[in-house]
Amino acid sequence: MRNFTTIVIVAFLFASCNSTKRNMRLLNEGEYEQAIELAVKKLQKDRSAEKNDARIILLEQAFAKAIDEDTRSISFLKKQNTPQAARKIYYTYQNMEYYQNTIRPLLPLYSSSLNRNANFKMKDYSNDILLAKENYLKALYQEADIYMNRQTIDDYRTAYNIYCDIAEIQSNYKDVAQLRGDARFYGTDFVHVRLNNRSGQIIPLRLERDLLDFNTYGLDDFWTQYHAVKERDIDYNFGVDFDIREISVAPERLSEVEERRSKRIKDGWEYLYDRNGNVRKDSLGNDIKVDKYITVNARVTYTTQTKAALIGGDVVYNDLVSNRILNRYPMASEFVFENLFAKFRGDKRALTSEDRKFLNNNYIPFPSSEQMVFDVGEDLKLRLKDILKSNGFR
Repeated sequence: MRNFTTIVIVAFLFASCNSTKRNMRLLNEGEYEQAIELAVKKLQKDRSAEKNDARIILLEQAFAKAIDEDTRSISFLKKQNTPQAARKIYYTYQNMEYYQNTIRPLLPLYSSSLNRNANFKMKDYSNDILLAKENYLKALYQEADIYMNRQTIDDYRTAYNIYCDIAEIQSNYKDVAQLRGDARFYGTDFVHVRLNNRSGQIIPLRLERDLLDFNTYGLDDFWTQYHAVKERDIDYNFGVDFDIREISVAPERLSEVEERRSKRIKDGWEYLYDRNGNVRKDSLGNDIKVDKYITVNARVTYTTQTKAALIGGDVVYNDLVSNRILNRYPMASEFVFENLFAKFRGDKRALTSEDRKFLNNNYIPFPSSEQMVFDVGEDLKLRLKDILKSNGFR
């Protein structure tokens, strides 16, 4: 019977399309799931097509081989006692159920060459799946418990991921919701951040608050949280100190530069005379007129207002558990206030387009030193953010 079936399949392959040949190749290579999916996909379009007879035979064989292979695999896995084996058993039973659910809507499938309906031995796997699921969940739960008892950051994080796997399979399994929250908490690096002013200058209060407002930094990730104020019942693993060692504000400066402008410009017209002092005529007898040019002059005074502020220091990473410095990163930021405006004397027509642009500017009152320090703090905050994002703790 097996030889007859093979002969039938080969005969149909010569008369069938490329997809059937591909199905045969998948079957021979042991890719039973792909063979089933390809055959089902083609049969869903037209189950009655004559060319589908070879696909029906191939589907029957692929299903039988897939079920046989998975059954033998489960038998072997049951002899092992590991979470990996429990997982494999659970998902293998689901695959077997998937094969059946994929084929069932197509039944019955009649093969004219076999003169019968295709035979698919269906089985109710619901109890097997439920038992495999319970065993898998139990194995995961026990594995997570082992990691939790090791009480290290990395093990808590591993346990958290396992609890997530459990919740994905069954959201209300035992006390997993509480345990997952515990694993998340104990697996988190809590970082205490301090601002230390060692410059001898006063830091504006709003700048200090802004620098320590970590809600605006966007730094917190899943396993790291930054706190400017210590919270009770939290053991902080790491600390970050912003040590400000220099705050300086340069004095207000006004500098002037005077520049001369000279330009030859058109200024009306005049008659063109001949050697005898008579007005020259064109070919039509009209008086000839020519453009008249003059040279105009002006003096432009450019005034530049400048004031600069600088904040410098270090970002220090501390291991609060072992009480040691992990690393130190220099930081510095500068803010320069600058305003340029111009005034002129003389003929405005001598000015350049650039001169005219700065004539629209005016003197601006210098910002206060406190405002300057706050402004440089805005750039400092970006530099602090870059340091913290570029340099993790693990």
